Amino acid sequence: MKVLVSDSMAEEGVAQLRAEPGIEVDVKTNLSPEELAAVIPAYSGLIVRSATKVTAEIFEAADKLKIVGRAGTGVDNIDLDAATRHGVLVVNAPGGNSVSAAEMALGLILACARNIPRGDRKLKQGVWAKKECKGRELSGKTLGIIGLGRIGREVAVRAKAFGMRVVGYDPLIDAAAIAGMGVEALDFDELIKSSHFITLHVPRTEKTTNMISSAQFSMMRDDAILVNAARGGLVDEQALLAALNDGQLAGAGLDVYLGEPNPPQELVAHEKVVATPHLGASTYEAQVKVATFVAGYIADYLLRGVVQSAVNKPNVE
Repeated sequence: MKVLVSDSMAEEGVAQLRAEPGIEVDVKTNLSPEELAAVIPAYSGLIVRSATKVTAEIFEAADKLKIVGRAGTGVDNIDLDAATRHGVLVVNAPGGNSVSAAEMALGLILACARNIPRGDRKLKQGVWAKKECKGRELSGKTLGIIGLGRIGREVAVRAKAFGMRVVGYDPLIDAAAIAGMGVEALDFDELIKSSHFITLHVPRTEKTTNMISSAQFSMMRDDAILVNAARGGLVDEQALLAALNDGQLAGAGLDVYLGEPNPPQELVAHEKVVATPHLGASTYEAQVKVATFVAGYIADYLLRGVVQSAVNKPNVE
C-alpha cells in the first residue's frame, strides 16, 4: 500500500514506515491543492502536519484512501465530516507534543511577566532599559488554565513548581477530577475575573471560536496577561488589540493566529505582545514523537486493521 507524506516530518517516522513490509512511502511536500488532488488517487494513506489542507475535494478524489494521519494534535486542517462520509479514518498524535506545547505556554508567560523580549531588543539597540523592563514574579499569582487535557495538565504541574495558585475550567471534566490534578475548579467567568495569567488549551470548534472576546476582556484584571499557544481563532484578535490599547489587560503572549502564516501585523508588533510563529510543537523531541506515533498508527491500520488514536468513526460499507 502506498502512503503519501505531504508535509515535512521527522525522518524517523518516514524510516519507520519504509521498514514495514507492504508499505511504499512517497514524500511530496509543498503540493498545491490541485496537485494533491491529482496524485491522491494512488494512495491508501496520507500523513500531514498543519500546512496541507485535506478538504472535501481531496476526499472526493481519493479513490483508495483509507486513513489520514495528522503528525500532531489539531485536526482543523482536515475536513472530518468529509472523511467520515468517504469512509476514511483520521488519526492524530496528541501525546507527542504535550510537553513541548506546555513548555511553550510557560515560556510565553515568563517572557511576558519579565519583559524578556523587550529587554533583549533594547539591549541589542544599545539601550540599558532596566527600569522600563521591570517585571512581576509568578510566585503567588493565579494562573487560570482553560482546557485541562494533556497539555493543560502539563502546564498545571509546571506552574505549581513556580509557586502559582492554579485554577482551571474544563466543561468536559468534573470538579473532583480537576481537584485530583491539584487544580482548583472555577466556572469560566470567575476564572476570567480572578486570574493574573490566563492560558488557553482547547481545540478550535464552533463553541470555542472567539471564546475570549470583548466581554471577557472587560472582566479581566487590568494587570492580566493572556497566553494563547493552542489554536488561532480562540481569541478575537481585533478585540484583543482594542483591549491592549485601552489598558484592559497588561499583555499577551501569542504563538497562534487565525490567519497563519500572515497574522495581523499591528497585533504582533504591539509593544505589549510577545509573538512567536507557532513554535509550540517545534522541538526536535516533539517532532520525532509525533512522526513515529502517527507512522505506527498508519501501519497498524493499513496492515493489521488496528485502530489507534482515531478522531472520527468513518462510514465503511
